[in-house]
Amino acid sequence: MATKTTAIERGDERSARRQDPGALQEFSGGVVGKWNELKRFLSDVRAEMRKVVAPGRKEVEVTTAVVIVTVFIFGVFFFLTDLVFRTGIDALLNKMGGM
Repeated sequence: MATKTTAIERGDERSARRQDPGALQEFSGGVVGKWNELKRFLSDVRAEMRKVVAPGRKEVEVTTAVVIVTVFIFGVFFFLTDLVFRTGIDALLNKMGGM
């Protein structure tokens, strides 16, 4: 009986020694870990892409119209802002005798 327990203890020591990662095991474990992370990431991307729905023609037309109107409004706003600042700076420079 004593020899069996000694063998079991030795086996535990051997398995404990095997569990200590060497350089090659750390490298391969890191590669396998990264590979599993990549696979999980790609799986998540695939799941999210299944949820994506392409917009219909009407939705594209409406959003395009909104973008065009918004660009026009911002264009007018910045034109008027530039006009006010340019007029103010010109007046200031003329008073100071710069122009």
